[in-house]
Amino acid sequence: MARVLAAARYPLKSARGERLASVDLASDGLVGDRAWACVDAADGTLGSAKHPRRWARLLEVRAASGGPRSGAVLLEVAGRTVRAGSAEADAVLSEHMGREVRLTSTLPAGARLHRQLPDDPAMVPEWTPTASGTEVVNDLAAAKPGGRFTDYGAVHLLTTSALAQLARQLGRPAVDAERFRANLVLDLPADPLPGQELRIGQVVLRVSLPTPRCLVPALTPGEPQHLDRELLGVLAREHRTPVGTMGRAACFGVYADVIEPGQLAVGQPVQ
Repeated sequence: MARVLAAARYPLKSARGERLASVDLASDGLVGDRAWACVDAADGTLGSAKHPRRWARLLEVRAASGGPRSGAVLLEVAGRTVRAGSAEADAVLSEHMGREVRLTSTLPAGARLHRQLPDDPAMVPEWTPTASGTEVVNDLAAAKPGGRFTDYGAVHLLTTSALAQLARQLGRPAVDAERFRANLVLDLPADPLPGQELRIGQVVLRVSLPTPRCLVPALTPGEPQHLDRELLGVLAREHRTPVGTMGRAACFGVYADVIEPGQLAVGQPVQ
């Protein structure tokens, strides 16, 4: 039976997240997901592991809710636990990153982030008129005032069938779903198509687009200069697909919009 296999929330953009037994979805996505971001004090850009040399060390930080009543987000940084929004958290993160940064839960005007394009030109989306291997600065157009520092979709979905196919293509026993930072992993025999609706309890999701991939799935926490180039190569060769009317890109997973908000739980059936 099709069901929800796993649910995850990432309270701090590009940090590690938390696995959840149940989660509330609002109209713009998982409540508390990507609610905080790092800001580089030097140029005001937001932290994103899409530029590994600048921000890959965020993948060594774990962010989690402090509990349903507190509303706090707690960060584990180099063996210390600090609360997002505190001066202590800014100081500990700055020490960890090796330069001055601060946390924000408010979307700055004209929010932008640095992104490193993959060396393989097949990984670069057709709508990015820039040579592979270069750095670009993108507007964060999908981010929401008051939080939700998302790059595009409200909810990011993976399926067990897609993960199994990727593992076969790589000749590996399995591929860790956490590399792709999805909100939900669904035990489905195939990826749902754009326009299809999924009902999970009281929640209804509508698939919008395939998810274009960047360098992040190839990163390993603690090894910011090491890229799983084999993984990137398979994504480029085997998973390049049209993304709406924008052109083709190497995609894995799908984005979905929330049509009917509510709560869902791991183990619930998917219709």
